[in-house]
Amino acid sequence: MNLTDPIDPIDQFCDEIRQIRRDIHAHPELCYEEVRTAELVAAKLTEWHIPVLRGLGITGVVGVIKRGTSPRAVGLRADMDALPMQETNTFAHRSKNDGKMHACGHDGHTAMLLGAAHYLAQHGTFDGTVYVIFQPAEEGGAGAQRMIDDGLFDQCAMQAVFGMHNWPGMAAGSFALREGPMMASSNEFEVTIKGKGAHAAQPHKGIDPIMVAVQIAQSWQTIVARNVSPLESAVLSITQIHSGSATNVIPDEATLIGTVRTFKSDVLDLVQANMQRIAEHTAAAFGAELKFHFQRNYPALVNHAKETAFCIDVLNSLVGAQNLNTQAEPTMGAEDFAFMLQAMPGCYVFIGNGDGDHRAHGHGMGPCNLHNASYDFNDALLPLGTKYWVRLAEQFLKQ
Repeated sequence: MNLTDPIDPIDQFCDEIRQIRRDIHAHPELCYEEVRTAELVAAKLTEWHIPVLRGLGITGVVGVIKRGTSPRAVGLRADMDALPMQETNTFAHRSKNDGKMHACGHDGHTAMLLGAAHYLAQHGTFDGTVYVIFQPAEEGGAGAQRMIDDGLFDQCAMQAVFGMHNWPGMAAGSFALREGPMMASSNEFEVTIKGKGAHAAQPHKGIDPIMVAVQIAQSWQTIVARNVSPLESAVLSITQIHSGSATNVIPDEATLIGTVRTFKSDVLDLVQANMQRIAEHTAAAFGAELKFHFQRNYPALVNHAKETAFCIDVLNSLVGAQNLNTQAEPTMGAEDFAFMLQAMPGCYVFIGNGDGDHRAHGHGMGPCNLHNASYDFNDALLPLGTKYWVRLAEQFLKQ
């Protein structure tokens, strides 16, 4: 597919969109620290005579693009924050901020939405309002919920909200989406087992918390295998076990830390309840004490049926059915756009980022995967993603 098929002035504006993207990439900021990025976004919107709302979600920015008299409105969302990791790329637009990197493509998401805002303000043909939402703190900070709590949907009344994320490994020029659950909920646990320390040569004088932790860890694996229906999806991963300080000492405590992912809240309820029951009863059986902490972070991202069908129509007209997967495989990754879809009808799509061949010189030699130190957003997507936003907004406001 030709990603630069000229349908409007977007292609002519692509150089500036690319410069914006690379500037943001070179100056990554972590969640709720996106001060420079937010200022850049607000300055560009103001330059293009787009009214700006600030202060939603601390560093969030919302542009208000209004034409005509229709009360209909739509929201388009992009995320702005980076990750706390060191970039290994050496090309010119690599990170200038040590220990911070745009390794998930939020720089590209922000640039594409800015490109759409520019076009809609200068050339848009619609009657109604387009809210371009630049959200902070997607990477673990629940910035979407914070913007909602600060009044996003109260101050910006709309009928639907839409999101988009690049997807490495999917062909550039293609899109993927599905109705219903598309990304999993993200939850974490920390379980502390309090035993009784002893000499390793005299284990009978203590209560070994490590053995309790081992028993709990093994028993937990039966939850997904034997309690969750085989027709449902759940992942329970123990990612950390901490205990002990010497080879001849049975410690007082052991800690289990990890994550649980599901697509449905009732499955999550079942997993959490069974984890706690097994952990508490196992500890009691050994005479140990236990502290169980389970934190629900992001809910599952669930696309609404009507809005998904609408996006499919828009994408069919933009890229053709041959470049569109309408039954995308759900991922156990999480996204806080899920909070917006709990509060408002909408749909979230993946745009293919290619296989990494777009990285010419100076990349880190690793795979171009999300959250990888060698990742870089594919600039060839900028005009296509921008056109998707434009067509979606204009078509939505014609309904």
